[in-house]
Amino acid sequence: MRLSAQTDYAVVMLAAAARHCGVSGRLNATLLADKTGLPLPTVQKLVSRLSSAGLIESARGTGGGFRLARPPATITLADIVEAIEGPIALTACVDTASIPGRHDCCIEQSCRVKPHWNTVNASVRGALAGVTLATLSTQPEPA
Repeated sequence: MRLSAQTDYAVVMLAAAARHCGVSGRLNATLLADKTGLPLPTVQKLVSRLSSAGLIESARGTGGGFRLARPPATITLADIVEAIEGPIALTACVDTASIPGRHDCCIEQSCRVKPHWNTVNASVRGALAGVTLATLSTQPEPA
């Protein structure tokens, strides 16, 4: 299992935004591209997706830019992954009511593993939900 580069970049961007402005100040895409080393078009694209997902708020015009929609301690890695990747579903048969027509497995009716995938999926989602943007935006303690 590997997250897309876009999801990785979204995490990097939001962590930088949390360090720079939290929920009180505003940041623009150019400054965020400079702080993260990401290309400006990538930052602009991800700002749009993260805004649509309700993780950041944006304003146009003088004094515009964007900021986190919630405090960093309330935004989880699961929130960010789902904003970019969609619902977390490790297999097609995971119970995801928000993804109609996803059940395209040829052995779904006879599969003995299927009943366990929801538990596994919930564990992965829970692990991602246990990591907050506040944690990701701080310097880790030396080992």
